[in-house]
Amino acid sequence: MHDKPLAAALVWLRRDLRVHDNAALHHALHAARRVWCAFVFDRTILDPLPRVDRRVQFIRDSVAELDATLLRTAQQAGSPGTRLLVRHGDAAREIVKLADALGVQAVFASHDDDPYALQRDGQVRGALAERGVALHTSKDHVVFERTDVLNAARLPYVVFTPYKNAWLRQLDERALAEHPVTGLAAALAPVPDAIDAAPPTLQALGFLPTNLQHLRLPTGESGAETMWADFIERIDDYARARDYPALKGPSYLGTHLRFGTLSIRRMVRAAWQRTQVGSVGAQAWLSELIWREFFHQVLHHHPHVVGHAFRREYDAVHWEHGKKADAHFAAWCEGRTGYPLVDAAMQQINSTGYMHNRLRMVTASFLTKHLGIDWRRGEAYFAEKLNDFDLASNNGGWQWAASTGCDAQPYFRIFNPVTQSQKFDPQGAFIRRYLPALSKLPDALLHAPWRARPVDLQAADLVLGRDYPLPIVQHEAARTAALARYAAVKARG
Repeated sequence: MHDKPLAAALVWLRRDLRVHDNAALHHALHAARRVWCAFVFDRTILDPLPRVDRRVQFIRDSVAELDATLLRTAQQAGSPGTRLLVRHGDAAREIVKLADALGVQAVFASHDDDPYALQRDGQVRGALAERGVALHTSKDHVVFERTDVLNAARLPYVVFTPYKNAWLRQLDERALAEHPVTGLAAALAPVPDAIDAAPPTLQALGFLPTNLQHLRLPTGESGAETMWADFIERIDDYARARDYPALKGPSYLGTHLRFGTLSIRRMVRAAWQRTQVGSVGAQAWLSELIWREFFHQVLHHHPHVVGHAFRREYDAVHWEHGKKADAHFAAWCEGRTGYPLVDAAMQQINSTGYMHNRLRMVTASFLTKHLGIDWRRGEAYFAEKLNDFDLASNNGGWQWAASTGCDAQPYFRIFNPVTQSQKFDPQGAFIRRYLPALSKLPDALLHAPWRARPVDLQAADLVLGRDYPLPIVQHEAARTAALARYAAVKARG
């Protein structure tokens, strides 16, 4: 305790809502004799959101659990205990005010490369510096970040496979080393009586309850543990099962990964160990985690991807505008395109805040290639709806699907929603779950109801145009228009 250089420090938790293997908390406990932790419900982020938002409820419930875990961890280490200091306001102001009130010499936090976060952190750094307080930030939400993985010319990768190979070459025990907390937790200090610490209710934040509790998405570190234990038992089957939306194939850990209720180092370590014994499923899942880190380093090195195509020439794509495009966009958002797999996927995201990964590709391709609508409109819709929304991954995924991004799908590769449906939901179990109006159709007709004969529709008690829409575009005509749309840009280039 006596060799610690700081008398007091504050840990500013953001996308790392856990105690276990928390880098910022570990570094603060190492450096200071007294440590407090804070979380700010940032009004700059929250105020524009709809008043019913599952993510806010997920965060609020996770923060409440984190408060209790910090208290328990401190007491088990022999400290009188601590509380999580929770604020609702402008994050930059609230952190500086807390630093002043607590008299700390440093604030510790984990990196966040989102443009708003970088701007906010710069503001905090400057305000703290005026008071003689340091802001120390460190890596936590990825294994390799920023300039960790560069090519031989010391430049960032723009193609995934070489990046993945370089990433794997650098992976070792040191990169995955845990940042222990419990052995240092005696430094967690009691909150002074004059400082309020209680987590606000969802209603106090100005939000209404959602259906989160009914979606089998448990919150906090305990929820992450439950879901992790479930997935690690079936990870070996991931490569086979992940493409079928009716199967329990994905990890479903995206929201916990986004808000840091589970350590990325722990996940990668487990997957890496499984690959050493030949698990194809673990290898496939590890590759997905590397895609996430690829998109994060793209955002860091090429921040213009927020609002612009990574490949600048594709800013010149002529997207559809006007009343017809707006009507098509509304039909896509509401699951009324007439293509069952697309519509079922949109019903899934609207009702649960989750969408199966393959269906994210199918729906994004449909919006951009079949309807000719700007990928940024779809990106914004997913940003509003997804529980696991992450700017880097969402932007990277949309630009991949729209063929405008880094190592994107070639523009001439256009998903056929009918064949995708036949291949990945052959019995129609997923479609029937979200589109009950089609439930009585036989499997063979479920993927393209407009091909059904009148007698088939009658037997299924289905009237197209009333119970379920006819297709708003024809696949072949839409494909031809998409190819022409992109070819025009290529011709100019």
